[in-house]
Amino acid sequence: MTESVAVIGAGPGGLISARWLLSQGFDVTIFEQGAGLGGQWSGRAGSGGVWPAMHTNTSRILTAFSDLEPDRDVVFPSNQDVLAYLHRFAAMFDLTARIRLNTRVDLVDRDGSGWRVGHDGGSETYDRVVISTGRFHSPSIPHVSGLESFDGAGGVASTYHYRGAEAFRGRRVLVAGCAVSALEIAAELAQSGARVVLTQRRQRYVLPKFAAGVPSDHRIFTRYGALAATALPAAEIDRQLKEIVVEAGGSPEQYGAPVPDPSLFRAGVTLNQTYLPLVAEGRIVVRPWIRSVSKTAVTFADGSSDEFDAILFGTGFDVSIPCLSDEVRAVLDIDEAHIDADRFTFHPDLPGLALVGMWDQSGGYFVPLELQARWIAYTWGGTIPAISEAELRASVDGYRSRRGQPQKTRMNLAALMFARAAGVEPSMANWPELRRKLLFGPLAPSSFRLEGPDALPDAAARFTRDAAAFGAITDEQFSTREQKYWSMVHSAGST
Repeated sequence: MTESVAVIGAGPGGLISARWLLSQGFDVTIFEQGAGLGGQWSGRAGSGGVWPAMHTNTSRILTAFSDLEPDRDVVFPSNQDVLAYLHRFAAMFDLTARIRLNTRVDLVDRDGSGWRVGHDGGSETYDRVVISTGRFHSPSIPHVSGLESFDGAGGVASTYHYRGAEAFRGRRVLVAGCAVSALEIAAELAQSGARVVLTQRRQRYVLPKFAAGVPSDHRIFTRYGALAATALPAAEIDRQLKEIVVEAGGSPEQYGAPVPDPSLFRAGVTLNQTYLPLVAEGRIVVRPWIRSVSKTAVTFADGSSDEFDAILFGTGFDVSIPCLSDEVRAVLDIDEAHIDADRFTFHPDLPGLALVGMWDQSGGYFVPLELQARWIAYTWGGTIPAISEAELRASVDGYRSRRGQPQKTRMNLAALMFARAAGVEPSMANWPELRRKLLFGPLAPSSFRLEGPDALPDAAARFTRDAAAFGAITDEQFSTREQKYWSMVHSAGST
């Protein structure tokens, strides 16, 4: 008998999960609360933090799935390009007919050996459920003394609700935060006629989206970086990543921004092409964090103050999965930053439930989302052995021991973790002609179709083409890093 699976959410995570579950013979129904597929990328108010002028900060090669290449040559697609891609992907696998649009799921709970899915049209039971509602829907606004008194004409809002610069033209805008959305929106506002001040708790390093003609995500999110993270001292990884970032775009103080912590790990890093040049031009002024607000006056930690018409917070997101029942939430021990799960996916006490995309990372999500979806589908479909209860519990216990520590990971670490779980990480010993590209090239989706379940005969040719643009490493750099890599492998006792 064919098992049924309810996939909650028709964004990238839900679509890629449905594609791979269908390949394993499951009967899939996708629930989507909006009027169309796409999740964040639909651009609909209330569905995500995408605004009309937004482009990705991830290159097109890493903003795609392994079955379908982008149909445009632009390196950083617009949000409309990404939405069109998702529509093409859904059509390719006949997913559209399986989506129940305008159907908000308000309850996912256990029902005997199955799962009850309650929605505004009723309630149904499924054998399994995949939660893919997205990690970035509940903006986190930090406590600021007196913020409730702010009465500027533009109000207080999260960057999640930003829909364009026109409403702020000619106004004094305070942008709070130093992650991607804060810097992207601050830059757009400054270039559109607003007077922009950016306030932050600490100065991050800023990696330009492009450096020497190469997308920066091809350089920093590599397999080498993920492998090195498991075997080299943390200080050495910190040094290498900082070297890449500073070589690509300099250090913030060179542009007139504050001096970041010498450690890139402690300071953090954000991708943005135009923010630092705008600081250098005086079109964005950087201030320390907010001490207090009184009506339109904002006082900063250094004692300075200024008047503003609007405040936009780009200060991250809380974990939020409101459709889960209280019992399921208690098992997962969900709070604003944590979810107990084996590699963000399974819990031993919740068989038949999987979470997709519920982790915080730097870098693009498309590649790790697909690898996570394959792992789920292969595990439930029997293509790979099921994880033992002991392994699941040990993994959850390991996660719990790290609660309270920084929760953000990097795209390459997440991708290789899921690739290994799914049994699709390519062995360099099997691809000597691709060794350099597999180590230092982009983690293109095509590289994970080289071997393992669902390997493709043309994957090597596709990966060679995908990696052709990465050419950022000179022969001398390659030789040095290759020596470090093999020394690292030898010391770790593995290949």
